[in-house]
Amino acid sequence: MKTASARKMVCFFAIAYLSLGAFRLTAWAQTIRDREATARIVSVEKVSVTDGSVSGEVLNQSKNTLRDVQLLIRYIWLWDNETKPGKDDPSASFYYNLPAEIPPGGRASFTFKPSQPLAKASGGHFETSASIAGFSEVFLPSR
Repeated sequence: MKTASARKMVCFFAIAYLSLGAFRLTAWAQTIRDREATARIVSVEKVSVTDGSVSGEVLNQSKNTLRDVQLLIRYIWLWDNETKPGKDDPSASFYYNLPAEIPPGGRASFTFKPSQPLAKASGGHFETSASIAGFSEVFLPSR
């Protein structure tokens, strides 16, 4: 008697385990894309700089929602005389995370201002840029 009921329990748990495995959610591994592939999905547009503050828009060109969009804001110091640069390079880079998701085809505005003012220097100027450093694309399961 005990062996028949033990077999039934083992069979029940085996079926339950296998059936639960069929309903697992599938997660995809992280994918690294080159700049061209990234540019087809998300881009930074209308970038402007005023008194060290960088503003612009991020455009989602994909058919999926984007989240965790991270920008790289770069302040590159260019010397007036690059053949004889100064001793201290005041260049700086920062990462900025957009606070909201961007729906398919949507736009998100951003404004970034460094927490500390940029170093005051003479003999050159800053060239400022904003680019995509990373993002997550949300894929919904197909039905």
